[in-house]
Amino acid sequence: MIPDFEFERAAMAQGFTRIAGVDEVGRGPLAGPVTAAAVVLDPSCIPEGLNDSKKLSKRARERLYDEIMQVADVSIAHASVEEIDEINILRASHLAMMRALAGLKVPADFALIDGNMLPRDLTLPAQTIIKGDARSQSISAASIMAKICRDCVMLSLAQQHPGYGWETNMGYGSKSHILALQKLGITPHHRRSFKPIHNML
Repeated sequence: MIPDFEFERAAMAQGFTRIAGVDEVGRGPLAGPVTAAAVVLDPSCIPEGLNDSKKLSKRARERLYDEIMQVADVSIAHASVEEIDEINILRASHLAMMRALAGLKVPADFALIDGNMLPRDLTLPAQTIIKGDARSQSISAASIMAKICRDCVMLSLAQQHPGYGWETNMGYGSKSHILALQKLGITPHHRRSFKPIHNML
């Protein structure tokens, strides 16, 4: 499955003009923020090779990141570890999505949101798309932007807290990460509401 522009075209056919694809990354990790991106593509200037960020090589993601930045309206936002622990990861993902939409240079008038649930505070007309990052070019662009930005956050946190392997596991609960937790303990960047961390406390 290669993402296309059909969902966007369908929204345009209903009279919408600025359609934002929205996706988040970092729902599963034990550490670090959850990151969302909103991207409004220019239909006449869509970068080649857009796809679900998980299906792309690091090099392809980085090339596309630069291209998307040049031709699209892009906004990236986070919800912090504290917010994740306070309101739960689903609500925090939605909060990051809302912040990303709010940060666009020109507001979107329609949103295509990856997943099966709309953020409950969303006032914008919107549609959810399951596996949207593999189906809609706007959402796949958002998945690439969110992934690269969150990876950068985790790389910088890895330098402040060496030993957890965040530069390679990006905060996910890999074997080496769990071992490091047992040896080095919990950092302020660990999600205390997540079971493996919660159990250690």
